[in-house]
Amino acid sequence: MSNQSTDRSLDRSSPLPLWAQLHNDLSSRANDGEFVEAFPSEMAIVNEYGVSRNTVREAVGRLRADGVVVAGRGRRPRLGTEMEIEQPLGALYSLHDSVEAAGLEQRSIVRALDVRTDAAAALHLGLVSETPLVYLERLRLAAGEPLAVDRVWFPEELAGPLLTVDFTHTGFYDELASRTGIRLTGGEEHIHAVTPNRSERSLLKLPAGVAAFAIERLGFVRGRRVEWRHTVVRGDRFSVVAEFSAGIGYRLNLSALASA
Repeated sequence: MSNQSTDRSLDRSSPLPLWAQLHNDLSSRANDGEFVEAFPSEMAIVNEYGVSRNTVREAVGRLRADGVVVAGRGRRPRLGTEMEIEQPLGALYSLHDSVEAAGLEQRSIVRALDVRTDAAAALHLGLVSETPLVYLERLRLAAGEPLAVDRVWFPEELAGPLLTVDFTHTGFYDELASRTGIRLTGGEEHIHAVTPNRSERSLLKLPAGVAAFAIERLGFVRGRRVEWRHTVVRGDRFSVVAEFSAGIGYRLNLSALASA
């Protein structure tokens, strides 16, 4: 590939800074579907427009802030419409941390944070149906776009201090640890395909034909059930990743899959 600049018609005499002109042109090209296969690298943009790397970084940084492109650690930018959150199987993870690890801004719209009773959640936690539970429901956003509807129940006797937390941009487990000293030590999780109800489909802005995953998590602290979580996440923006090795191999809990 040639390193010669093609100088793609940026106006050096314009009062509009070069980075702003570059931002506008790249945004227009992205909207026209030009970068569907791949977003150009930093050096490719430098060569194409005849500008400095600092100019490119400023323009691409603004595109990231706009949600037009995203970039994870060690990855070249890609269109925001291609964003996908990877979750590890067999690990205790935080959706908040996974979104930010993908190079995306994480934010939540808190739909409910209160104390209530819930017979189904109490049953999962091995508690009587009248047990007061802290309930948190959030619409999880990644780069400003809906990703998941997340609902979590936790015994009030343990999670009461969380009732004053602003969960718009913080992780549940981080706040749980800092305010109560409680950290999950393990759990079990079921992931299966679902048809979202009308409310969930509307919140997630699911296009026709796009499926969703349901993630049901039971969290433990030293063998005690303390967390029941139900998350509905867009199937086009979420994937699960499993690791295997020659030593431990790769194992699936087939009975759990069958029961699900």
